[in-house]
Amino acid sequence: MPIYVVGLGIDPDNLPETHAQAIDQAHVLVAGRRTLEFYDDHPAQKIPITAPLSAVFEQIGALNDENTEIAVLASGDPLYYGIGASLVDHFGPDGVIVLPNVTTVQCAAARIKIPWQDVVAVSLHGRSDYAPLYAALLKRDWVAAFTDPTSIPAAIAQSLVDKGVGDRYLLWVFEDMGTDDERFERFSLAEASQRTFSHLSLVLFERVRGADSPLTLGIPDEKFATDKGLITKWPVRAAALAALRITPDSVVWDLGAGSGAVAIEASTLAHNGRVLVVEKNPGRVADIRENIRRFGALSVDVFYGVMPAALADLPDPDRIFIGGGLGKDVDVLREACRRLAPGGRIVISCVLLGTLLRVKEYLAAQGWPFEVTLAGGGVSTELAGDVRIEGLNPVFLVSAEKAV
Repeated sequence: MPIYVVGLGIDPDNLPETHAQAIDQAHVLVAGRRTLEFYDDHPAQKIPITAPLSAVFEQIGALNDENTEIAVLASGDPLYYGIGASLVDHFGPDGVIVLPNVTTVQCAAARIKIPWQDVVAVSLHGRSDYAPLYAALLKRDWVAAFTDPTSIPAAIAQSLVDKGVGDRYLLWVFEDMGTDDERFERFSLAEASQRTFSHLSLVLFERVRGADSPLTLGIPDEKFATDKGLITKWPVRAAALAALRITPDSVVWDLGAGSGAVAIEASTLAHNGRVLVVEKNPGRVADIRENIRRFGALSVDVFYGVMPAALADLPDPDRIFIGGGLGKDVDVLREACRRLAPGGRIVISCVLLGTLLRVKEYLAAQGWPFEVTLAGGGVSTELAGDVRIEGLNPVFLVSAEKAV
């Protein structure tokens, strides 16, 4: 017998007849503990949804026969950040009947009278980072986020204040929707970061202004905050980013980042991933933070410290760019290569011939095939009412890929 997957919307007291009938006739009810408390008087056997889901599905499968009606209850809509997709994957499309309902996002949009096709939603449940939120905020003017006991509205708001973009968004917080205690209000991010909200909250970001400068590839060098002009020039950045072959979901390291220009532009390519910057000079860290604010590069995170020790707590990368910080040995390069994911790519920028020789010798000793690209050339500048080409310092880009 197919398993009924019933969407409860935001108000289980007001269900369509089909939904209520599926619940009334069920011999087994499966739901979160809080939802099961709502059905204390129901005579059905109760199975709470707890981790791991595989154990819950095993219980459902053992009870699922021709004479046992099972209803899995999900808040909102089962196929919108709910358990529905996992049930379909496990029991097959023919093994479930999904009864949809309205979502919290849909109701929130109705409360403030905006078309909800303009809202993109992300879930921060069980995540230690806000990468999905930052990716969505770069693309859309309205972004909803499902919170959890760790990713609370105040913490989410503070994360954007810390990135220097607190004045670019307003935050709607919807608390206890569908209950007698329902309330919603709009705050500045600074206000929201200091408030306490219900643990049952949905947040909705409203963009009120854009970044100071557009976030693109090929940003003019003079747009960046730099330490005495220390920056990987844009023609070299273009070559380095091409050599890295960044994918949308990549985790990218930019080591010895200087102004963070490579990381800023890498974030446009890794738009669903993360870009992690390591720099030991405090003044340059300040420049990187300013550039993140200036361009709204929300997916870039800065880590201040000396390598290789500063790499210990970073997630393993898919792509690594080393623009500085190699020093006089290969300790940083060795640790970077060790941490690089199989199939990942590393690109090392070498200005000095001695650095180029050390990098080549190390990669050759590890049996890593590599290629060297000479980047540089020149850019036009005005002179005597005409244009001349001003030469750039030649830079050797050493590219290698880690074997799978």
